[in-house]
Formats: sequence, structure tokens, C-alpha cells
Amino acid sequence: MGDLGAVLGRVDVIRDDLTALYEDLHAHPELSFAEHRTAAEVARRLEALGLEVTTGVGRTGVVGVLRNGDGPTVLLRADFDALPVQEQTGLPYASTQRGTDPDGHDVPVMHACGHDMHVTCQLGALDLLVNAREQWSGTVVAVFQPAEEIGAGAQAMLDDGFLERFPRPDVCLGQHVFPFPSGMVGVVSGPSMSAADSLKITMFGRGAHGSQPESAIDPVVMASATVLRLQTVVSREVSGRDTAVVTVGSIRAGTKDNIIPDQAELRVNIRTFDEAVRARVVEAVKRIVRAEAAASGAEREPEFERLTEFPVLVNDPQATDRTAKALREQLGAERVVALDPVTGSEDVGLFGTAAGAPTCYWFFGGVERGRYLAAREAGTLSRDVPSNHSPFFAPVVEPTLTTGVTAMTTAALTWLDPR
Repeated sequence: MGDLGAVLGRVDVIRDDLTALYEDLHAHPELSFAEHRTAAEVARRLEALGLEVTTGVGRTGVVGVLRNGDGPTVLLRADFDALPVQEQTGLPYASTQRGTDPDGHDVPVMHACGHDMHVTCQLGALDLLVNAREQWSGTVVAVFQPAEEIGAGAQAMLDDGFLERFPRPDVCLGQHVFPFPSGMVGVVSGPSMSAADSLKITMFGRGAHGSQPESAIDPVVMASATVLRLQTVVSREVSGRDTAVVTVGSIRAGTKDNIIPDQAELRVNIRTFDEAVRARVVEAVKRIVRAEAAASGAEREPEFERLTEFPVLVNDPQATDRTAKALREQLGAERVVALDPVTGSEDVGLFGTAAGAPTCYWFFGGVERGRYLAAREAGTLSRDVPSNHSPFFAPVVEPTLTTGVTAMTTAALTWLDPR
């Protein structure tokens, strides 16, 4: 990898600019496929670095290509959409933005999953690579992907001819900020992030006056019984050797206390790592919904609409070993740890699958170390350390930013040819 220390030394030069960029992105989040301001800023910075820049890939995605002679092609990926969450961090750069969700509702918007940090770190790594061209040869394809949160962005870019329009990668690399100590990196080999299936379920009853339940088929009771019964899918139908999570994240019904509505809507999220378990759990959910509707005397079958679908993210074992070895050499073995598989989901693996290239996707910590260790010692991690998607989630800027830039630059140079 040549003089990696000299390459990484430039972090000190660009740290203030990257910090300002991160705070700006955090204050101006945008929902999936609406990331126009973010995409424009990414494109502007890529052009300033001298990359070949293409915008509007998969609707709002941005791709930058850095060619530096013969050698391997390395894909680096960062996602940049935000979530419909009301920020409660109290930070001076906290988001006050609002947006329109897919159902047409006005919602608060927050970078509650760290995608602003992902973008900042990837732009920082590209700056380091551009300024160290004499150290490596090959091609870097920098992907800034929209709509990861709804599992649609990677596929949208592929459907837009990504593999035909840009150099085909030999390896796909990416990273995600996570609620463990800042300065640390975590790796998982093999299946590392779960498949996810999100369903919108509509259950139909018969409306009536609240004082005349005998005239109604109450969908609120029907949906409530369904929510409770769904809790038995994992506990009673999935082996203790397997992993599955079933969450009812939303239930909507009715408009007034004295009106029995005619329908109720559930939104259900399912997480699994094995395709056979995945199929069994999805079918169990549908079976229970239909059975509860029948038990309530529903006159119309429930309707199911798939909202999002993520594949299992599989880290290629050899690629992961190679990348993790380089990260340990650079960061120190004590700062690079093995993690258990994560039940969160990601669509980054679609790029590697489509290209026939190995994927390596790692995590880097975003929590102030002392705070994390105190919470762990007290047994209060779930209460005192906000997780991704929490309204209180916000990575501590340093050393998170420097670690993310260092990890991505190191990983990229591990796969590019040295000079």
C-alpha cells in the first residue's frame, strides 16, 4: 500500500472542512429519492476533486469515477437518504427539516441512521486517494446511493444501467456508523445483516356507531388480536437455532371515539437470515392475519402489500479477512473487533451480487467511549446509548469521522495496486 501513513496524514488538513460538511448535511436531511440538495453538494465536491461525475443515476444517485492507470476496480459506496423522525438531540446543527412521505404526509426529517457521516467519510477518503495518486493504480468507482432506507436505491441504480455505464467492480466496499465506541471498527464474516420484508396489511370490517357494536365487524379488535397473535410466530414457530424478528411498527384505524371504522391497517417488519426461515415466517404472518379476520367474521379477505424488501447481506469471507487484516494493521488489533450478525438490513450487497464481485461491509463506532463503557458497566446500554433510527441518535464527530475516513481509505488501498 505504499506509505499509508503519508496518505492518511492529509486527514489533519481536511478535518475542519469535513466537520463543517457533516454538520451541514446533518442539518439538511432529505427523504428517500428526494435527496436533491445532498446529491448536488456531493456532485460539486466530486467535480472539485477531478472525478468523472454522473448525476441522476437511479433517480437521485451520484457516481464519481477516479481513473489512475491499470489495475483493479474498487467500488466504494455511501448512502445518503434520511428518515421521517423528529430530531431530539439538542445539537446546534440539529435538523428542523420537513418532507413529504410516500403516503403524502408532511413529516419531520432527520439523519437518524448516520448516512450524513457515511457521505462525509467517503468524500474524505476520495480526497485522500486523489492526493495520493502516486501511491496506487487502478480505478475507484464512488457510489453515493439514494433510498437505502426503503431498500430501493441500489436496485434503482442497477436498473438504470449502472454496470453498463461504469467500470465493473472487482470488489465492493462500504461501511456503517453504529452505536458502539467511536474509534472502533467491527467486522462480520459471512451473513452479516438480515433480510427484511415490510408488509402493509389492510384488514376489513364493517363500520357502525360506537354504541351499536352488534351492527359492526370491529376491525380495531380484529387488528389488536392479530398484533398479539403475531408475537407467537417467533416464539412458537421458529427454532431456537434460527434468528427471526417480527415487529408491528404501525397500526392505524378510525377517526373518532364513537365510530367503529370499517378497516384497520398494520405495518409489519420481518427480519431473518435464512431463506427457508424467511419464507416460513412471512407465510405464518399471512396465515395468522387471515385466520384472525375469519375469526372476527370479516366479509372480505385481508390485503397484503409489500413495501420494502432487503436481501441478506453476505460478507465474502476471503474479502473480509483481507480487509480486516489491513484495518488491524493500520488502526491496531485492539480497535478492530469481530461482531455478531446484525438484524438491521442493507441493500449494498446488490451491487456485488449483480457484478459477481465480493462484498465487504464493516461498522465503525459513533458513541463517545466513556459514555458507552459507563452504560455497559451499568447494564443500561439500551437506555443510555441511542440506536440507529432513534430521535437521539447522532455520532460524536470525533474520532468517528477520522476513523471512518481512515478505514475507507485503508480498505480501498488494500484492493488497489500499489506503486
